[in-house]
Amino acid sequence: MTKCYQNSQLVFSFARCQRRRVEASFSGGHVTSDGGVLLLRQADRKLGLLREVSQALEDPRRKKSCAHALLTMLRQRVFGLCLGYEDLNDHHALRHDLALQTGVDRAGALASAPTLCRLENRADRAAAWAVNRALVEQFIASHKRPPKEIVLDFDATDDRVHGLQEGRFFHGYYDHYCFLPLYVFCGEQLLVAYLRPSNIDPAQHAGALLKLLVRRLRQAWPQTRIVFRADSGFCRHWILGWCERNNIGYAVGMARNPRLLALAAPLMETAAEAFAQEQRKQRLFASLRYAAHTWKRQRRVIVKAEHTSKGPNPRFVVTNLPQSSQHVYDTIYCARGEMENRIKEQQLDLFADRTSCHRWWANQWRLLLSALAYTLMEAIRRLALQGTELARAQCGTLRLKLLKIGAVIVRNTRRIRVLLSSAYPYQTLFLHAAAKLNTS
Repeated sequence: MTKCYQNSQLVFSFARCQRRRVEASFSGGHVTSDGGVLLLRQADRKLGLLREVSQALEDPRRKKSCAHALLTMLRQRVFGLCLGYEDLNDHHALRHDLALQTGVDRAGALASAPTLCRLENRADRAAAWAVNRALVEQFIASHKRPPKEIVLDFDATDDRVHGLQEGRFFHGYYDHYCFLPLYVFCGEQLLVAYLRPSNIDPAQHAGALLKLLVRRLRQAWPQTRIVFRADSGFCRHWILGWCERNNIGYAVGMARNPRLLALAAPLMETAAEAFAQEQRKQRLFASLRYAAHTWKRQRRVIVKAEHTSKGPNPRFVVTNLPQSSQHVYDTIYCARGEMENRIKEQQLDLFADRTSCHRWWANQWRLLLSALAYTLMEAIRRLALQGTELARAQCGTLRLKLLKIGAVIVRNTRRIRVLLSSAYPYQTLFLHAAAKLNTS
């Protein structure tokens, strides 16, 4: 490789390509790899999400001395997560990217990493409450008319920690130090993201959150049926009893115990005999009446008696829903598995597990920033991509195919031109999404 100076720029020469000279230099102007940030800008403007959050948060700074508005910093941080920049250090260079500046409606350098860090460390309980309330209000506003029924999915997951963060504890089941955040989804829409320490009952605070959610949802939709759905970690008598007293349906997994196994034994024997005869998986369903020692009354428990080549595999679900046993198990309860995919999107694609701050509320804030990023990405998928090849794509795929677009930015006092790559393969899809998100 040779190099020479041309027009005061360092030019690098590479091996020829079909007799043509190959030269390179850092003189291409303002180029970005994030031209798709314009879609995030449109989605946020359409929802009004981050503006609503910024108006609900307290800003103790002296306004005359502030170079960066709270709304601008929120957009900078959330858009950065959507674009794949998980660390505050990324914003040392990213703050000068013209595409991101355009996305957050600013024509100058954005906030530095230390400024964003101070924003994180100002977070408190009131800030967490404000963001979760905004998520619920966004969910309600996303429906043009009250739905007939909604299913609230509750689930906890481990958020592994590696330092000496406040609230870290060792969890025996996961076999590492972690937090235990609680998520609430309805379909693909996120309603609650709540960081918790891991030295607690997995169902702790779930009842209080369910009560608050039901109260607000019934204010908005008095006639809508509400169903609570969760795995066996949330099978607690006080939650089931509250649901029954307040006309809430539920389908909740139950852990096996000797009494349940004894009640299900006849059905399991039938499944085992059928497998021995047919040599293929058998699945039989039935309902039984059961009351744990802490329960005040018997409840309906659905038994799935499954027998495969690996042996018996019984499952139990407690419910007050009226449908058939197989329908409740296969169609209603098993659908909760989709929520786990949504949590994976949060942690793998939008960095919800990047809870490396020392202070507890700063880590809660990072979890909520990821929740806001997910809400924007989900809005693009729901509002702009229905009926397209990306209608079911996860956040990482949406980022790769719609946001990471090479572009040249030309900005002057009258116009900002974003010249997207002519070789971009999803031009038609991008134009379709942009038109759907157009707020004008």
